[in-house]
Amino acid sequence: MSTRSANEAIADMFDTIADVLELQGDIPYRIRAYRNAARTLRDLERPVEEVASEGQLEALPGIGKDLAEKIREYLRSGRIAKYEEVINQVPPGLIELLHIPGLGPKRVRLLHERLGIADVEDLRRVLDQGLVEGLPGMGKKTVENIRRGLAMYQASKERMPLGRALPIAEEIARQIAALPGTSQVVIAGSARRMKETVGDIDILTIAADGAATVQAFVHFPQVKEILAAGDTKGSVLLHNGLQVDLRVVPPESYGAALHYFTGSQAHNIKIRTLARERGLKVNEYGVFRGEKRIAGEREEEIFQALGMPWIPPELREDRGEIEAALANRLPRLVRLEDIRGDLQMHSKWSDGANTIRELALAARALGYEYIAITDHSPRVRVAGGMSIDAIWQRQKEIEALNAEFDDLHILSGAEVDILPDGSLDYPDDVLAALDVVLVSIHSGFKMSQEQMTERILRAIENPYVHILAHPTGRLIGQREPYSVDMEVVLKRCAELGVAVEINGYYLRLDLNDVLAHRAKQLGCTISLGTDAHQATHLNMMRYAVGMARRAWLEPEDILNTKPLSELLVWLRRRRPA
Repeated sequence: MSTRSANEAIADMFDTIADVLELQGDIPYRIRAYRNAARTLRDLERPVEEVASEGQLEALPGIGKDLAEKIREYLRSGRIAKYEEVINQVPPGLIELLHIPGLGPKRVRLLHERLGIADVEDLRRVLDQGLVEGLPGMGKKTVENIRRGLAMYQASKERMPLGRALPIAEEIARQIAALPGTSQVVIAGSARRMKETVGDIDILTIAADGAATVQAFVHFPQVKEILAAGDTKGSVLLHNGLQVDLRVVPPESYGAALHYFTGSQAHNIKIRTLARERGLKVNEYGVFRGEKRIAGEREEEIFQALGMPWIPPELREDRGEIEAALANRLPRLVRLEDIRGDLQMHSKWSDGANTIRELALAARALGYEYIAITDHSPRVRVAGGMSIDAIWQRQKEIEALNAEFDDLHILSGAEVDILPDGSLDYPDDVLAALDVVLVSIHSGFKMSQEQMTERILRAIENPYVHILAHPTGRLIGQREPYSVDMEVVLKRCAELGVAVEINGYYLRLDLNDVLAHRAKQLGCTISLGTDAHQATHLNMMRYAVGMARRAWLEPEDILNTKPLSELLVWLRRRRPA
């Protein structure tokens, strides 16, 4: 087993233990402990073996003595006794049912006890037979929500969130690059385009011995099943269910293959059509005039042969990027290095795993000029939202740290809950004392579109509000966006000068690329934040930037590309005179 897959394997076991405990009605604290530990392991950027060998497991967020011992048990033996104990207590299909949006442990227990369902196929059958409606708490609307949740779950099994797939792909790419005779190893496909979910992973390389490279690849420790293994292509299924394809390409075709396997299909079709109109042929082997190859070694050559500049991968969706390139009107897309700070993160003052100092040190390591500490307001009880007294105490800590640091400024902020009537979870005098105010919704997702739209509009009318955070409330593969007229909301944000967020946490990516592009068209300012709940989450800024690039955003569209002095002016401008 590879070091990277140990992180995933233990996280999966912890999540399964939490699933079973939830099904059995165990105490929420214990369930949450396993969930938090699983998230920590998935987000860990180092192999967990290294952390264990240094004796630092208990220093990881959410990993106490008991969980650390379970991790060591796995590293010693490949087993966790607690995991084996709990999975024998319930049918495995019931655990899977807990992952379906709209089905919680109480409903799963009810369906199991009343209708004998034991897996997804049983659920589909009883839904089709109309047996669910009429059970206690199972009205027509609830049954429809379960149907939608089942469809969402099936779709999520086919595609993995980018934030889970990309680190796996990067680890495998590193292993390929370490093989003798390989060069120019690159991840292609939807992962290179930074699409929010990934169906499979495509990796390209040049290799001195293609067959030997493929053989080494298909026997990597992460591989569960070999699907194909030839001289130039290997295809495998990993233990986590992700398919990875490796293609060994000749140097003269490398650029053409990279373009072809990056996609998207719609972009490639448009490129091939344009080539035919110019008497050329474009495929994965190169650009040809008749039988003569005229380009293909470098990706830039493909575009040059068609009279246009190189198009960044994130734009290749046939949404006007080819026309813009031909007219020399491609945007100067924002880059990760343009970001000067992170405008959403949570500390131990609410539900974060790190102190403000620890978050500040992590931000300094990234070269940031500023960060905003935006702990939750009291309404989000599960997140340990801050009381008003706690805000004043935290303010003293921030002031002390700002006096200490001369290369990083810490903004005192809050992520304030929008209440059902559109009012905010802190009074105006508290909001006025904060440097930056984000507002968001964490409850009441079932409102009608009209009610939800009015709720958000009322909230952003408050003159102390700076940023509308994760505006649609979606969780990729887990929760659909709530019903809201985003066109109306975005127009009003633009009129008021309220920024809208692209939340970089990998299960949110909210706004998505389509809505963020529309926000740009309407004149909105965009804020990028990671919603970090531990220091390592700050690295998820790359996903926010990826979404921004897919939305055609340039540095001037984004709030936190501003230097600190300009940011402070912008923040003050929102405030009443």
